[in-house]
Amino acid sequence: MTRSRAICALALATLALATGAVAAQAPAFTPRDESPEDYPAAAGREQTFYACTPCHGFKIVAQQAQTRQQWNDTLDWMTQRHAMPRPSDNDRKVLLDYLETAFPARAPRGWQNPFQK
Repeated sequence: MTRSRAICALALATLALATGAVAAQAPAFTPRDESPEDYPAAAGREQTFYACTPCHGFKIVAQQAQTRQQWNDTLDWMTQRHAMPRPSDNDRKVLLDYLETAFPARAPRGWQNPFQK
């Protein structure tokens, strides 16, 4: 084996070991890591929590802060692109009501040009 091949093989082995160590340190999300009570109390909290957590942590939801239309678009995107079961019309209303109430859109941060309003 040439010296350059040996160096490449050693680098790849080191990378594989480092990647495995990082993966072993980061435990996978399970719904037991969070509970509905960790989030703002409002109608539909538990239903929304359990609709979201089969696929991802609820913290990602809580960070979004979107308008009702953006939440609606997000639900469409998840059903179309990520195989989320399409909620019934009533369930969708409950989810959107909670998301709009608990995690509404925030005002933009930083300097705002008053002439562009």
